[in-house]
Amino acid sequence: MELKDIVAINGKPGLHEIKAQSKGGIIVESLIDGKKFPVTVTHNISALNEIAIYTYEEEIPLRVVLKSIGEKENGKEAISPKESGKVLTSYFREILPNFDEERVYTSNIKKVLQWYNLLASKNFDFTAIKEEEQETEEA
Repeated sequence: MELKDIVAINGKPGLHEIKAQSKGGIIVESLIDGKKFPVTVTHNISALNEIAIYTYEEEIPLRVVLKSIGEKENGKEAISPKESGKVLTSYFREILPNFDEERVYTSNIKKVLQWYNLLASKNFDFTAIKEEEQETEEA
């Protein structure tokens, strides 16, 4: 399982792994219950590899944030996303000290921690995440 194959689908809980291409879209498997289903162009999907977190200087790719949490927690699950907003904010500040607190809401932090914990429960290898994308993206 690679981060580039993991997507979030609007309206569907958890994360999903892309398993195959189909005529009308893609086939995904839920990381929560293992059920497979087709996703068409009518669904709003976000690849985890394409998501970024606002900081005061720039946008930091979610993969870098997930890798940082993985290093802090040694690949184990992080704190519960159900913690209070203050606890979540201070935890996130340890991971990403300069995140933009006016643009990154508590709900965003909860979502990142939910995703991280789901991936950790599936023994995702956070050390395999590359900090940089291939040079083709820079051009």
